[in-house]
Amino acid sequence: MKVQERLISYVTVRTPSNEESETVPSSMCQFDLARKLEKERILERLRRVPGDVGFYYKDLTTGEELGLNENRMFEAASVIKLPMFAVIAKRVAEGKASWEDRLVAHNEERVPPCGALWFFEDEPAVRLKTLCGLMITISDNMATNMLMRHFGIETFNREFQAIGLEQTHIERLLFDSAANAAGKQNKIVPREMGTLLERIYRHAFVDEATSKLMEETLLQQQINHKIPGYLRDEVAVAHKTGEDDGITNDVGVVYAREPFVICFATNRTDVPEAERAMREISLSLAEIPAWKAE
Repeated sequence: MKVQERLISYVTVRTPSNEESETVPSSMCQFDLARKLEKERILERLRRVPGDVGFYYKDLTTGEELGLNENRMFEAASVIKLPMFAVIAKRVAEGKASWEDRLVAHNEERVPPCGALWFFEDEPAVRLKTLCGLMITISDNMATNMLMRHFGIETFNREFQAIGLEQTHIERLLFDSAANAAGKQNKIVPREMGTLLERIYRHAFVDEATSKLMEETLLQQQINHKIPGYLRDEVAVAHKTGEDDGITNDVGVVYAREPFVICFATNRTDVPEAERAMREISLSLAEIPAWKAE
């Protein structure tokens, strides 16, 4: 049963002249009222999350949208790896790079995990496709910095503009403490991430093959305690997370009966509370009975 239908089952309308009477509005009126109530419930839940909160939702069947600070910039943490992946995939499709290109994982480039490359001390030459897979599925930080150095931060920022990400940008490598101290931060915008994810879902990013490759990689995400946290195996989610001190983000496509894009960005927040809200809202929008998530 849809969220709106569940709400309709216990929504009643009382006339102003008689608070004890109950009338049954038309089915369309019921649907509109339930939808408004659900939207308000979601926004109210988000407003209870401490700190700066951004949210963007789009039903990929109806086109219905909902947002909170969805056009604001937020510190990206590892969500910046999603638009990076998009730029690299685009360059491969254009013949400017190859998935078979190899980059050497130099020991002096090692940064703390997440990831796997941290543990290799023999400086392996790693395929571009493997680096992107590591960057997305296990959020490998060393792989990410290798890709930033190889293609160049300015190249990424220029290409972000070219694919319609007008405010998304990179200012520094990951774990660059000097740049961080100087206030340089990588930024994303919830709506921009949602628009990119929708293009991938519709296989309209660059071309069908490129979109499918990105979609398949995002579906292999191994960090699944946020958007998918209460969904378990009921619904597939193609997504990318990000976290740092006081920051927790997650953006993705939820393949529910009516698929949707959902993007959360929270900065200067209570991380456990923010992630609890992500799980609750994602579950509600996916329309899975709560008992299945327990």
